Amino acid sequence: MDNSATIALALSLFIIMIGMGLSLTIDDFRRILKYPLAIFVGFLNQIILLPLLAYLLIVLLSVEAEIAIGLMILAACPGGPTSNLLTHLAKGDTALSVSLTAVNSLVTIISIPLIVNFALAVFATDDMFISAPVGKIIGSLIAIIAVPLTIGMLFKHYKPYFADKMDKPVRIASGAVLVLVIVGLVLKEKDNLIPYLERSWVVVLSLNVLTMLVGFASGKIFKLNFKQAISISIESGNQNGTLAIAIAVSLLARPDFAIAAAVYSLLMFITAIVPVYIGNKMFD
Repeated sequence: MDNSATIALALSLFIIMIGMGLSLTIDDFRRILKYPLAIFVGFLNQIILLPLLAYLLIVLLSVEAEIAIGLMILAACPGGPTSNLLTHLAKGDTALSVSLTAVNSLVTIISIPLIVNFALAVFATDDMFISAPVGKIIGSLIAIIAVPLTIGMLFKHYKPYFADKMDKPVRIASGAVLVLVIVGLVLKEKDNLIPYLERSWVVVLSLNVLTMLVGFASGKIFKLNFKQAISISIESGNQNGTLAIAIAVSLLARPDFAIAAAVYSLLMFITAIVPVYIGNKMFD
């Protein structure tokens, strides 16, 4: 992607994060104290188990460097605005989903640089000349996550009518932005598209299904109710593909690292049909 496309991607993500902030309040963070176990289980799945499972799958399936690094970047970007919508459609615990999204959005400012640097150190080949200093990544993530999230929350607090009115349009725009980004990547990498798909779909689908299963199972192991367990399942399997693509394209200048996130972003909506169906059958 050229510089203008990279800037457009960063601005789009900035707007998406403002949209996320429009749906958040301070109570979403205070809920940590009210439901500490559910928040802990969701945090454990998204911040710890998700990258660990991605690493294990990469090793077990002998995934090549570009896909491996891209998958680890994706695994470092849990949740996103769509996970809240999917949880609502599945009749899960939407409040828990929103709280996890809020908390993890801030935690990942620290965890993403660490995981990305780990992925580059372990999987990058000798011909990959990539610089990914932790300070630069943290600064960029503050600019495209913490700042717009705060702006959105301020609007929610001081202009609640405006925030509620803009919530749905921004969600729709977020989905449209993701589609446009994926189309741009496809056009950019069209010559390599089929080989990338052939090399990535197995590990990508495996990660998606495995994280959803582990998310639900861990919820039941910790004796959470069904709504909480299915919420954690969706949160665990629904990654922030737009952020992962932005990191690969904008911060690392490697569009090939974004292929795993693009493929995952398409597949996760298909597999999400299962928990949505189960949730609706349980609470009809």
